[in-house]
Amino acid sequence: MDSKHIKVFALCNEINLNKLAAHFGINRKFKWEEHLTLDSKQLKGILKDTEDKLAKVFSFGSAVFVNMEHHEIVDTVNYLKNIEKTLLNASYKYQDDYTIVVNDEEPSVHFEHFNVNKYEDYHLNMLSIVLAKSVALERVEEGLDNLLDEIEEIIAKLERGKLAISDAKLAKTVATILRFKFNIISYLMLLDKPAITWVNQESENLYSSLENLFELSDRYDKIKGKSETLMDITEVFTTMTYQKRGNILEWMIIVLISIELVIALIERII
Repeated sequence: MDSKHIKVFALCNEINLNKLAAHFGINRKFKWEEHLTLDSKQLKGILKDTEDKLAKVFSFGSAVFVNMEHHEIVDTVNYLKNIEKTLLNASYKYQDDYTIVVNDEEPSVHFEHFNVNKYEDYHLNMLSIVLAKSVALERVEEGLDNLLDEIEEIIAKLERGKLAISDAKLAKTVATILRFKFNIISYLMLLDKPAITWVNQESENLYSSLENLFELSDRYDKIKGKSETLMDITEVFTTMTYQKRGNILEWMIIVLISIELVIALIERII
């Protein structure tokens, strides 16, 4: 029996693959749907033992590490930080583990592993893509939930008749929601299948199985729905803020007119 142990992390929001590739002497431009693979050749200057180890880095901030211990993963990320500054605040909070097991059992896909009779490169590629998207989604999901909690506090104040949200905070909230939506559509490419699935039926079957197992489409729809709901709520806040401002302006005009009338009346009396 042979196995490949996989650890995947959502390190940050975005990684410049072209900058990393240039450092390692890979002279090509990466398209948005591609990922960068660092094999034993590139890892040789980072790890002492590089046999049967590799890393796959994705533009939307995720990285997959194969047959690497945690300290080796940290060493690799620390090395990459010197090249790509977006990794300086890399987080290991959002992660997942998986294992590819090569044995004589019936091929099957499970939450923590899948069995294959004969290992093919596309097995790791499909798994890496799905896991990378899954942990990136986890990062987005938690961010949206935190934002919903903030919005809930504002709604609670509204229920008490208070509209206490500044223009800066409102703009920041809207920008955060838009960033979430942009990351989902532009970086994660959740609705797009890898190019190999169009020419290899087996890879398409595996990708579809993994995509369903990790509920990528359902999670995408939920996040999209939450972000749209948040946008609707912020639009209400924006409208109420402008109305409040308009009411204040109207009262200021009324007060100024009243003062002018009082002054004119006093002048007439004098």
